Amino acid sequence: MPHWSVYSGTGEPHDGIAGLPAPPPWRAFDGGPALSSPGDGDDAAALSPDRVHRARTYVPTPESVQLVNAALCLRRPLLVTGPPGTGKSSLAYAVARELRLGPVLRWNITSRSTLADGLYQYDPLSRLYAARGDDGHGSLHDGVEDHLRLGPLGTALLPYEHPRALLVDEIDKSDLDLPNDLLNILEEGQYEIPELVRAARHSPDGTARVPADGTDAPVTISRGRVRCRAFPFVVLTSNGEREFPPAFLRRCVRLRLRRPDRTQLTDIVRAHLGEPDARAQALITEFLSRAGTGELATDQLLNAIYLSGVAGLEADSREKLAEQLMPYLSAAADGDGF
Repeated sequence: MPHWSVYSGTGEPHDGIAGLPAPPPWRAFDGGPALSSPGDGDDAAALSPDRVHRARTYVPTPESVQLVNAALCLRRPLLVTGPPGTGKSSLAYAVARELRLGPVLRWNITSRSTLADGLYQYDPLSRLYAARGDDGHGSLHDGVEDHLRLGPLGTALLPYEHPRALLVDEIDKSDLDLPNDLLNILEEGQYEIPELVRAARHSPDGTARVPADGTDAPVTISRGRVRCRAFPFVVLTSNGEREFPPAFLRRCVRLRLRRPDRTQLTDIVRAHLGEPDARAQALITEFLSRAGTGELATDQLLNAIYLSGVAGLEADSREKLAEQLMPYLSAAADGDGF
């Protein structure tokens, strides 16, 4: 019998995603012929060596494991909030690696990001120049797919056999409209590419071959419409810089990451740097005491512990360096705020 808890948080890659229970009737999708998920290897979930390391060493909390499984089972986005440095984005890579979901599709949000940026990019000028050609007899109905590429969101919603992992990073930096625009796409699990819809009228079979995000390998799109088969594992991260509309929050599984305690910090240090020695334990104690009066990120502690073991540093130098490597993230905490 399928088991809803496919993500264990152990970091050991496995094919448990194939045993995920059927979706709720209101979250079942029926996109076109299934595409094979890209890549299976141990490091397939990461785009660079640093992401491989973060995915391998990520230490989830029991609450994180449970809510990841809830998001997977319910086919809902996972909205992860919390202070900087608590592993919000690393969670997506860790889950993708363990469940062999292929390379993580990443969409970094800015104040100028729009829904279209995430779905696809289209260059009408290059198409116009290509249509003119050397003899000036080109047709605008030819080759539209040569000037179009799917974005991370558009790629995630392709009809893959198993879910892709999509990280929508720092969505709280977006303008006011993006969460609602994104909500509609994720609710329906589908979208249209108007340029391909129009071009399909002049194509014998109505299909186009378009490059997907992260690869030059083209995928087939029929009649300009894309609908997922397996709803992607979507992680939306937020530093809590803004409030989201209630309709958006209602459709997300929400995970709040908190500052790690001593046990969690020790586990994190052990995963990255091996068993913490007395010097590392002292830095953990210092980190916890300082974190009580201002914002610090776990990366700062790891940097300090790593350099504390570098040969040639005197004790006084190590202490001074650790102090410099663990400044507060907010200037106000140091008394330098306005």
